[in-house]
Amino acid sequence: METPNNEEVQQGISFENRIDLSELQESVFKIKKELQKVIVGQKDMMDLLIVALLADGHVLIEGVPGVAKTITAKLLARTIDVGFSRIQFTPDLMPSDILGTSVFNVKTSEFEFKKGPIFSSMILIDEINRAPAKTQAALFEVMEEKQITIDGQTFQLQEPFVVLATQNPIEQEGTYRLPEAQLDRFLFKINVDYPNADEELQILLKEQALENTTKASKIETVISGAKINEFRNLVNQIKIEENLLKYIANIVVNTRTNSFLYLGASPRASIAILGASKAFAAIEGRDFVTPEDIKRATIPVLQHRVIVTPEREMEGLTSKQIIEQIIEAVEIPR
Repeated sequence: METPNNEEVQQGISFENRIDLSELQESVFKIKKELQKVIVGQKDMMDLLIVALLADGHVLIEGVPGVAKTITAKLLARTIDVGFSRIQFTPDLMPSDILGTSVFNVKTSEFEFKKGPIFSSMILIDEINRAPAKTQAALFEVMEEKQITIDGQTFQLQEPFVVLATQNPIEQEGTYRLPEAQLDRFLFKINVDYPNADEELQILLKEQALENTTKASKIETVISGAKINEFRNLVNQIKIEENLLKYIANIVVNTRTNSFLYLGASPRASIAILGASKAFAAIEGRDFVTPEDIKRATIPVLQHRVIVTPEREMEGLTSKQIIEQIIEAVEIPR
């Protein structure tokens, strides 16, 4: 079957998928339904977290304290039947506190490796920018290659493996800026804003309705880790036309030639946009990518991978605004 062109999609012409995405869509609906029992608003954050999960990517969640960054990540993990670890990053945290360490066993007179909290499927790292560079660097291998090498031994981590990290952009005391090499390993950076007045009221009403129960107790497990792996295989089969691949390439190359940016995006960013746009198409029930899927993926994929020049930063220009300008300037394939 031929992939419908963009004009056919816009006109709403019906089509049949090569891939059955009904179970994936149903599972996404169930996950959202569970999260919405507790979380008010934050639709974009929920969508991006689910897309990252389907696209096999890690997520950096940035926002001021109290806007449901940590609780959303914890509740998402609760909807999936996989192992979960929460690691609170602090300035005195050492790499061995995350990865594990070799301990001498007196009975056997041998060293035994005691696994750290990173040996799980879903990892929530709270305030990732509070740990020094040495500890942050301990995550490089595990985030990219899903493995850990210690004392000459390599340990493969079980799929799915996802790191959800939070950070506070306001507080500077006792924090360490994440290096570009680590930021590049996050599929998305999600900026979480304050709720509006109506959402604030809904938050209070839900809090009042809790009474003696906890938020987590309201969330049910709706999907297995094995099913997530199946859905990832389906997402990889989503079709994308060559002219859309050129569209992605043109956007990313434009970040490298833009005079407002000191650092452009790497080829890893192009691959990230490709994977995320396929996942966006899948949750919409389509087995092919459209330019709109690529647009939805571009800002959360690129905004933490580029650096604004000091002059433009002083003028108040953000990476998000520059990326929006690039998207507007690049011609959409027809």
